[in-house]
Amino acid sequence: MSIPILAGVGAVAPSYDGFIIDVWGVLHDGIRPYPGVLDALERLKQAGKRVVVLSNAPRRADPVAERMAEIGIPRALYDAVHSSGEEVWQHLRRRDDAFYAALGRRCFHIGPPRDDGVTAGIDDLVRVDSVAAAEFVLNTGPWGWDTTTDGYEAVLREAQARDLPMVCANADLVVMHRGRRMLCAGALAQRYEELGGRVRWHGKPYLSVYATCFALLGVADRRRILALGDSLRTDIAGARNAGIDSVLVTSGIHAEELALRPGERPDPEKLAAAIADSHVAPIAVLPQLAW
Repeated sequence: MSIPILAGVGAVAPSYDGFIIDVWGVLHDGIRPYPGVLDALERLKQAGKRVVVLSNAPRRADPVAERMAEIGIPRALYDAVHSSGEEVWQHLRRRDDAFYAALGRRCFHIGPPRDDGVTAGIDDLVRVDSVAAAEFVLNTGPWGWDTTTDGYEAVLREAQARDLPMVCANADLVVMHRGRRMLCAGALAQRYEELGGRVRWHGKPYLSVYATCFALLGVADRRRILALGDSLRTDIAGARNAGIDSVLVTSGIHAEELALRPGERPDPEKLAAAIADSHVAPIAVLPQLAW
């Protein structure tokens, strides 16, 4: 199957009214916006398009927007932001489905202090210091750049032996930061499931985050909504699950696999092989987000 490789999002923009755009690997690399991103966002805005930024970050929506502004992506260039961390916080606060109603209140957190906002302000939630004292595990991701799942094996096995449910606040397995791969919460959740543990996943490719994005976009016809992301496993599969079109941006997580330099056009054969392996297909590909 041949997937068209576009020069910019302007080639398809007239066919859509709403855009759901990934953050890491599409808008920025963790330090600065990719070339062309600010211009593309400004042109979408000028064309009257609705844009929701959707991140699998294990943090609430406001801190995601604040960090984007620090990096150099102004809040005025998009309409709303949603995140997997925001969804977790909302569920922990509301307890509005069977899984969360039965979850318990004593939480053992796997993750760095920067992710503490996922539980902040939830008065009846108790953070505990050991798996033995917990009723569930909140997984926001490993602590360090070079961490592997091996460093968490003992904790995961102890939690599984107690049949503790895990809340995964970031479905990503890895993320690219300045060209380096960093393990994410999804890798720990994946290992927990391999051990027989129960996981409630949040973020792309799971449908619940898209329901919020659709409400934020206010575009009734899903045929007029386009998702842009750098991951076949999360962004492109998630768009398929949600019944919307998608464009793969190859400047992010698949750049190493496709042997690409920043902004370089992917080799069609390598691209076709990666897409075939993923069993999901975008309508088109962008080397990077530009107009």
